[in-house]
Amino acid sequence: MPGLTMETARQLLASTTTEDHLFEHAIGVSAAMGAMARHFGADEEYWKAVGYLHDYDYEQFPEEHLHHTAEPLRAAGVDEESIRAILSHGWEFCTDVKPETDMEKSLFTVDELTGLVGATARMRPGGISDLEVSSVKKKFKDKRFAAKIDRAVIQQGCDMLGMDLSEVIGLCIEGMRGEMDALGLGPKE
Repeated sequence: MPGLTMETARQLLASTTTEDHLFEHAIGVSAAMGAMARHFGADEEYWKAVGYLHDYDYEQFPEEHLHHTAEPLRAAGVDEESIRAILSHGWEFCTDVKPETDMEKSLFTVDELTGLVGATARMRPGGISDLEVSSVKKKFKDKRFAAKIDRAVIQQGCDMLGMDLSEVIGLCIEGMRGEMDALGLGPKE
């Protein structure tokens, strides 16, 4: 039985993080991970908890992201499967932990993709409530839009998952739509 719960993930992230945008990112990735878990028939709450906690050390150590994660999480009683998944989202950037499971590959992919989905939704009167996959794909191709988002990582993740970009975008939107108020992505009044 996986050890990480949303309650524990929330407590742990709150112990290292204060910036609203990082909590917002955690909620977005968590929501997308829930949708990915449903797609794979996996434990939705567990995947959401891992997604929520994935940037545990980012605010404190942005230049050494994920180098201050494993030991504190181990000390807090987090299971090795969760720790490995969290470390794998930084593969080739700040860790050498290659994503291997569906959960790890999903986290690697949606970490960047949720940023693109959110940025696209913010440009629209309906926010994410009526956001279509085609709108996000158009922005994916426009390298100047949300330029910091690494499209190659998103595509690499989709390839690792053996899934089409459109399908993963659709799952991201579906997951994040369930948290649109918390993400500030609801329809504009």
